[in-house]
Amino acid sequence: MERTGACFAERNLTMLTDFYELTMANGFFENGRADQIAYFDMFFRKNPDGGGFAIMAGVEQLVEYLKSLEFTEEDIKFLRGKKIFSEEFLEYLRNFKFSCDVWAIPEGTPIFPYEPVLTVRGPIVQAQLIETMVLLTINHQSLIATKANRMVRAAQGRDVIEFGSRRAHGYDAAIFGARAAYIGGCAGTACTIAEKELGIPAMGTMAHSWVQLFDSELEAFRAYARKYPHNCLLLVDTYNTLKTGIPNAIRVFNEELLPLGARPVGIRIDSGDITYLSKKARKMLDEAGYPDCKITASNALDEYIIREMILQGAKVDSFGVGERLITAASDPVFGGVYKLAAVEENGRIIPRIKVSDNVSKITNPCFKKPWRLYDRDTGKAIADVITLREEIIDDTKPYVIFDPDHIWKRKTVENFYARELQVQIFSGGRLVYNLPGIHSIRSYCLSQVDTLWDEVLRFENPHKYYVDLSQPLWDEKQRLLSEYSI
Repeated sequence: MERTGACFAERNLTMLTDFYELTMANGFFENGRADQIAYFDMFFRKNPDGGGFAIMAGVEQLVEYLKSLEFTEEDIKFLRGKKIFSEEFLEYLRNFKFSCDVWAIPEGTPIFPYEPVLTVRGPIVQAQLIETMVLLTINHQSLIATKANRMVRAAQGRDVIEFGSRRAHGYDAAIFGARAAYIGGCAGTACTIAEKELGIPAMGTMAHSWVQLFDSELEAFRAYARKYPHNCLLLVDTYNTLKTGIPNAIRVFNEELLPLGARPVGIRIDSGDITYLSKKARKMLDEAGYPDCKITASNALDEYIIREMILQGAKVDSFGVGERLITAASDPVFGGVYKLAAVEENGRIIPRIKVSDNVSKITNPCFKKPWRLYDRDTGKAIADVITLREEIIDDTKPYVIFDPDHIWKRKTVENFYARELQVQIFSGGRLVYNLPGIHSIRSYCLSQVDTLWDEVLRFENPHKYYVDLSQPLWDEKQRLLSEYSI
């Protein structure tokens, strides 16, 4: 049965916000603008690890947070103690009720720089207040899901198991990191609570301490095999992998499992030259009559090490990946930002833009939506296009796309179909989205990654996947840039 996680449900995290969200909220209120409608977009500027794409994750936990937004009397008392907030504003917070509209790209979808992965429309105080948690939640899980997917692709069909709880940056990072890793394609996790709360398969057998506790390695293996004859996976590198570990494992398989009609699940190697050791181990296991005994590798692995091991002929059936996954150690920041895109005045949507000498920090204005164009023959994604919210891409006709930074690069797309990427999550503060189960999200993620061309999937120098602007949106952006130019 699929479950959705509700790990935030019993915690009110309303105050998990940057303090300037509250000082601005107070200022908006005092200036009579607390209920002015504003539009915010979340987007990110670069793919982790120089990759070709990222994976959207974290929407479910954001939903749980938004459903629980309220200021308690304890919160009000704390804010009063700061002595900078008016009593009228504190009373406003006491009666606070989330009423925004929220759209998001579903979890598991490949996403690309500069497209709005999430859009919020609502009273400025509310839309601004949630900035911190929007970014915290989506940034973290998208980062880990992306890293996990890289490792899963490197493993070329072999299972990758998330082993990183003990290296995570806190317990929430362990739980939700396990969730994100599963979305990205991992087969399971070592984190037990992740199965209890989220339905992600928890896996694991023994540590070196089990072997060390007994008077001999052989005795340790016997004890484990007797207790778990149908789930026997032995850690063979505590002393000497080839001279004692594997021979003792084979002896226990013969003497403890076979008489019960059981077969070994496998062995795990956690140190040394695992590629070399796995080749030797495979030969020893096969010759002993255990070609079905799997070999698991662990020990500070990442996508590059996994890829090299496979290229060098490692006889590894699955990989346990810990610290370099749960912390995304090689590129540990997912640079998502949350920017004002428009406001409403007298019922009209007025676009807003952030201008900068740093071109990458210039924002795309207006109330928008992203589309993905697919080739009808291959099913592969061609490009994404950001349009004004009211625009429709008619995929029954040729459609011209162009590079928004180099507008002379144009292409007429034919024989394609267009899909809106965002779905509505909240309407007027009411949840209107049926949250999918975690297994459905994982399957959807793997299928959507398969719509990307191999050139986009490369680890090094991937092909740039284009995120274009529609002509009306590009025109409006140029108008605003001209207006604000000095």
